[in-house]
Amino acid sequence: MRTEDEPLVVKLGGSLFDNIQEIVTVLTESGRDILIVPGGGQFADSVRAVKTDDDSAHWMAICAMEQVAWNIAGHGVLGVYTPHIPKGLSVLFPYRIMREKDPLPHSWDVTSDTIAAWVAKETGAGLLLLKSVDGLRRDGLLQKEVREPFASDEVDPFFLPFLLKNKMSAAVVNGSDTVLLRKYLSGAAPPGTLIHPMF
Repeated sequence: MRTEDEPLVVKLGGSLFDNIQEIVTVLTESGRDILIVPGGGQFADSVRAVKTDDDSAHWMAICAMEQVAWNIAGHGVLGVYTPHIPKGLSVLFPYRIMREKDPLPHSWDVTSDTIAAWVAKETGAGLLLLKSVDGLRRDGLLQKEVREPFASDEVDPFFLPFLLKNKMSAAVVNGSDTVLLRKYLSGAAPPGTLIHPMF
């Protein structure tokens, strides 16, 4: 069971690029120790448009995450280069540690969603995915709870199997709604989708 004061890994989706300042303010005001893992956003989209091999695309996409990390750091957020959670709010620059550890397949089935899940596993922290959608949908229906993998347009194909295999929980919340985000960070039930395995 999560608590409102536990350390938290927050994947900040690249689709929320224009909301970064608002989200940083809410995360900071929560008073929690939070490590942001950035999505690649428009920079990752440009990588998808390049015809190249899977290895090159993997590292180019992680470089795209670094570009978003620089933007987040530009809002006064501490940058870190290893999966640990300092006091307060910080953002991970993922390229160095991903090159060193190389823990995930080189495929578009793995995006910053699964990278954030790996970081949460390494730190033992809770996991929150902030996206520009209200949660995960299955056959068009919004899911309040998820206990098994299924194909979802809202997260990468590797994410749910990775999470459930490692017996990890996570929440998916619409980061553009800062009122709901504040409530979640203060301990309210997730206003999106809760993912948790059956033990």
